[in-house]
Amino acid sequence: MKKNRNKKPKIIAMIPARMGSKRLTMKNLALLNGLPLIFYAIQAAKEAKIFERIVINSDNIVFSKIAKRYGVEFYHRPLKFATSRAKSDSVVYDFIKKNPCDITVWVNPISPFQGGNDIKRVVEFFIRKKLDSLVTVKNEQIHCLYDNKPINFRYDEIFAQTQYLKPAQGFVYSVMMWYSQNFIKTFEKKGYALLSGRVGYYPVNKLSQIIIKQKEDLMYADYMMRAIRSSKDYRIKYDKVITKDKRNKKQ
Repeated sequence: MKKNRNKKPKIIAMIPARMGSKRLTMKNLALLNGLPLIFYAIQAAKEAKIFERIVINSDNIVFSKIAKRYGVEFYHRPLKFATSRAKSDSVVYDFIKKNPCDITVWVNPISPFQGGNDIKRVVEFFIRKKLDSLVTVKNEQIHCLYDNKPINFRYDEIFAQTQYLKPAQGFVYSVMMWYSQNFIKTFEKKGYALLSGRVGYYPVNKLSQIIIKQKEDLMYADYMMRAIRSSKDYRIKYDKVITKDKRNKKQ
């Protein structure tokens, strides 16, 4: 089948929700500011207003109740994709085969500060660039090493200021997406397809970079979310010495 990207694509949001988690037990149901972690991914997907369907993809039937509560669909993945050994490529392939669409978007529930507009911008970038696969990243504009070797700076020159460094990029996974036809074709040929075809990377903002992997992450996010919601009109304040200096200059 030939690609036809001139027509309006059918886009499905897939929200993965495996019950088992070694680092944080049942993390998708852990409460964050009084609501289950997965709620924020559902809310953001709805706010994006670009998805024909929003589907929770889980190994556990309990998430069908969550899907019903928040007005989205539920897909019960096969048990062989329920273990920590199951590869994301296989999970995505299974979902796409059972839920045909042009573009499949993995909206990750571990990124609770990601908003609808954030998701929409990533999808629009994917379509505009005619990509086959995409992963969100974070720009680290600091001195970075890999295997004790510099990535974006040199030892044999003056120490660079961070604002002049070329950012190193780390995966965030808040959003991943694929042109479904290419994913299926590549997976069936090679057995993997997560980064296949024309691959793109999209740097997300600081809030979208916050991901929940363990208890400390959840605690931090919980405090932060409550603080943000109680300080919507936040403005920067300075030590009173600044005010005194300004007065002196005026005099």
